Amino acid sequence: MNIPQLKRKLRQLKQTECRIRFRARPREDHQSLVWDAFFSTRTANDTRVAYPLNRLVKMDQDEIKTVYEAFFYRVYFQYFKEHGLSMADAYDPGLLSLLGLQPYATLQDIKKRYRELAQVHHPDHGGDHDAFIEVVNAYERLTDNGHP
Repeated sequence: MNIPQLKRKLRQLKQTECRIRFRARPREDHQSLVWDAFFSTRTANDTRVAYPLNRLVKMDQDEIKTVYEAFFYRVYFQYFKEHGLSMADAYDPGLLSLLGLQPYATLQDIKKRYRELAQVHHPDHGGDHDAFIEVVNAYERLTDNGHP
């Protein structure tokens, strides 16, 4: 990824964090962004952040993906902390992704998506047995983690 593309992506990540964390109420002056500790769009070496631009440019796609995942984990952790929720109130984002859901999906979203995918993949309806088992396992893991 070249520098202009990477800068554009980093700006998108900053906007996404603001939409996630401040969609219910406006950002207050004292609230810092997780983005500010992770990234910088300055081309000079910025030692204030964990992943300065010159370091990200040298990473391959898998490394950058891991950085983005860590960033979003921290964003959602901060969101939960600010709204009085514990990590027990959050669902595994990997399992949600397997069902095609966003990290902020609710239990109702999970149940609805499970029903849709179960109908599509059910072997009695001409679906793929392995895909059906994968969907069932993901649903069971999401709903058996002490969630209401």
